[in-house]
Order: sequence, then structure tokens, then C-alpha cells
Amino acid sequence: MLHSDSWLRSLHRYYTFAQTKFQEESSTFSRQRTYLIHETILISLNRTGEVLARCLGKSSGGIRIYKIPFNRPCLAGNELRYISQAIECGQVSGDGVFSKKCQALLEEALHVPKALLTTSCTHALEMAALLLDTRPGDEVIVPSFTFVSTINAFVLRGARPVFIDIRPDTLNLDEAQLGQHITPRTKAVVPVHYAGVGCEMDSILEIAGDRNIAVVEDNAHGLFAKYKGKYLGTFGCLAAQSFHETKNFSSGEGGALLINDAQYIERSEIIREKGTNRSRFFRGQEAKYTWVDIGSSYLPSDILAAFLYAQLEARERIQAKRRRIWEYYYLHLQEWARSHHVRLPIVPSHCEQSYHIFYLLMPSLEQRQALIGHLKTRDILSVFHYLPLHLSKMGRRLGGKQGDCPVTEDVSDRLLRLPFYNNLDEATQKLVVDAVSEFDGE
Repeated sequence: MLHSDSWLRSLHRYYTFAQTKFQEESSTFSRQRTYLIHETILISLNRTGEVLARCLGKSSGGIRIYKIPFNRPCLAGNELRYISQAIECGQVSGDGVFSKKCQALLEEALHVPKALLTTSCTHALEMAALLLDTRPGDEVIVPSFTFVSTINAFVLRGARPVFIDIRPDTLNLDEAQLGQHITPRTKAVVPVHYAGVGCEMDSILEIAGDRNIAVVEDNAHGLFAKYKGKYLGTFGCLAAQSFHETKNFSSGEGGALLINDAQYIERSEIIREKGTNRSRFFRGQEAKYTWVDIGSSYLPSDILAAFLYAQLEARERIQAKRRRIWEYYYLHLQEWARSHHVRLPIVPSHCEQSYHIFYLLMPSLEQRQALIGHLKTRDILSVFHYLPLHLSKMGRRLGGKQGDCPVTEDVSDRLLRLPFYNNLDEATQKLVVDAVSEFDGE
């Protein structure tokens, strides 16, 4: 007889295989049949997988699955129907029907000249670096408190990162320090709208504009948020969006490049299409297409775009849900936070946030780690966030050292993010709040 742990693992492998095969076979079913069997088979498989994974998590060496995870992918309503439509259209490669629908929606909603879907936010940033003709010797100013993709896109082109510290209130790039980091070699400034709360774009644009320095927004967190009434992602000449599974609107993996300066539109299409003028060919502007510039393959499958379009068209409903979740945390944790010297997020009155993250700034690293451990005992997963890039192995190799960005170093040790996903209901959220409220700081 198999050992119970081995038996569970074997069963879990079978479940994974069965789920994959079902997904493959369901693409050949009629639309009506796909909808009917989805509820009875696919959801059953998913639930079976969660149970098996939970059992494995309680076995030695298993991957733990939490009752309340930090993030959970959610359906907005039309995802499966649109995926079926994309398949029936006969084109599931890039720039199909749903890619164009997503791009048109973003352009109309945000009032931007051009939006191009990409395979990730990372790739959107890489496109931005190419469009700016970033070269060895250039410098790019970025907050140290961000994901590595923000600067990696420019380092790939030979640029040197110049790490800047963050404000202690919004945790965004500290615009008051920007001037002192600018040199004759500065190519671009990349503000990151942390948690979907806008950076002080008026000051950033003024400082950069006076020196003819490009501003590229990393708006991975902030789609449909605003700064002084204007959408984030529409201030810089270029902006990158993310549709990763942890974001408000998701296609699992995905991103978009927003082009606010029309001079970059034609070349952006070329770079995105492997350095060819294929887009012009399909518009009838070229008799045939050929290689005309450097580039890569940045087009997502139209299956991903179909999933994403269902999320984007439900944006008001999704944002309303996330606002309720954020405000519930804020309302019910205020008193506990005050009595335990914990800081809750700060959103300036001139910013309309995206409700992407709810974090706690604990008094110390030790208390942050203790709270994470405490929540785990309640089967709740909370997580920290960015580690200072200037203190990473690569960051130190490029000259970063302790003390360069003191606010970043402090915040990184103390910040904790609570579970946050689109279908987090109030009853489940109450369990999180109750568990946090039980924590006495030891």
C-alpha cells in the first residue's frame, strides 16, 4: 500500500493531468456545451485540487495552501464565453479581435493616443527603454522600493540605475530628492505609483521637463486611479501597465504600453512586432512587410486578451468591490493600529487610488514577522513586499550600499500586506480582521 503522503501526491498529479486534459478537450466543444459542463466538471476539478493541495500542505514536505490566501484569481463573468469566441474566430495569436477590443477600451477610457497589449508589464517597460533609445552610459532614476522589472528593462540596454528614496507617507518616489540625482547622463525618470496612489506628478514633470528628461510611469498598481483628476499612466511620455494575476484586472500574465507622445506610436508597433513593419502591412500601408528595426515578440495570445477584456469591461464593478474591501480593512483596523503603533496606508486628498493593496506598517521587523507567523496559525497568508533594490546582490554590484535610501530600508522591513482579491467577501475578511486584532505585538 502507498504511504498516505505518496498516495496524495499521486492523486494530485492525476487531478492536474485531468484538469489539463479537460481544458484542452473543452476547446472543441460547442459554446453551449462548454458552459454547461464548466460548472459540473471544471469547478469540481478545481475544488478537488484545492482539497488535495490542502491535504498535501498538511503532509511533510507539501506545499501549503491557506484557507485565506493572499491572492486568488477571480472571474468577472464573461471570461470563458470570450475565450470560446476567440477560438471560434480562428485566431488566437497576437493582435486578434480581443486584443484590439482591449486596446480600444484602454484608449477610450484613459484618453490616450495609443495602447498596445504586451505579454507583461516587464515587456512594456522593455519597449519603453527601446523607444527612448537607451544606451550604455545613460542613467535612469528609479525608486529602490519597486520590483526589479522597473529598472531591469533599462539595464538590459546598458543604462546605469540611480536609486532614489521614497516618501514616508505614500511610499512613492520622493520628488524633493529628484533634482540632486539628475546628471547630464540622466535619460529617464521612472516613478512607480505604489499601491495605486499617484506620485507627485506635477513636481516630477516640472523637474524632468526643465532638463528634457523623459518620464516613464510604472503604473503596474494604478490602472484607473487618478492624480488631481487625471488618470495615472497618462502623465509621462510612456507608461507601463500590468495584468498579472495579482492585479485588479488580470489575464494571468500580461501588460500594456500606454503611449502618450504620438512620436513613439509607429516605432512602438515595429518594436512590438519583432522589428518589422507588419502592422503597417495589415493596414494596407505596405505591399509586404519586412525587418526594419530592432524589436522582439511582445504580443500576447488573443486567448489572454479575451480573458482580460471580460475583466476590463467589468472595471466599475471590480473597483467597487475592491473599494469595499479596502475601506472595511481601514475602518475595522483603525483602533487596533492606533493602540499598537501600526500605521495604515496614507492616501492624499488629491489622489484617487486604485484600491490595489492594503498594507500595515508595523513598528519593527520583529513584529512584522511575528504577525505573519500569527496569521499563519489562523490559516491566513499575509506577505511582505519589495526588498531594497540598491541592497540586492545586483544593486550592490552597481554601487548600492546601506544607508543610500533610509526610508526604503526601514519600510521594507516593516511593511505587511493583507489578503486582497476581487471576491474576498466580508465574512472571510472579518476572519482576517479578527485574527489581526488578536495580535498583541509579541
